[in-house]
Amino acid sequence: MIIRELGLPGACIVELEPRADERGFFARSYCVREFEAHGLEPRIVQCNVAYNRLRGTLRGMHYQAAPHGEAKLVRCTRGAIYDVILDLRPESATFCQWRGVELRAEPGVPARMLYVPVGFAHGYLTLEDDTEVFYQMSEFYSPEASRGVRWDDPAFGIEWPEPVRVISERDRTYPDFHAAPAPVPR
Repeated sequence: MIIRELGLPGACIVELEPRADERGFFARSYCVREFEAHGLEPRIVQCNVAYNRLRGTLRGMHYQAAPHGEAKLVRCTRGAIYDVILDLRPESATFCQWRGVELRAEPGVPARMLYVPVGFAHGYLTLEDDTEVFYQMSEFYSPEASRGVRWDDPAFGIEWPEPVRVISERDRTYPDFHAAPAPVPR
């Protein structure tokens, strides 16, 4: 695996290194030792699949509040997505900054993955009909810790590559984001 920083501390693209022969290819897609060596959360407790019927479907921007914060390893297994991560760690030098990457499933090509650290919001826009996304999670889903920020909140200025056509009521109506004020020194 090749693990490449994405410009936000802890966020990475994970690219597979295929070993090809006349049968096709074989590639390792996950390794605890390599994740630990790069400072990534190696724990996986839950895997999820999201199927999206239509191009232009937006899911996000989601995260779980502490102490249930989760790291995610995201891979598009059918179709294509524009995947966005947003740093919501107030102590981070990149607080409120985002990055977007295209993840695509193509026959015979090892799909790259996006590693989303704890403390980041995550969401994506489908670029094709019938798109499927596979997530590996470091924490169990905890409904009481479920949070989100709006995909078009001007506080972040996320630039989506296509119009949003399908979005849930919850994702569409998150309130405007207001960063918590810095603590007053005593």
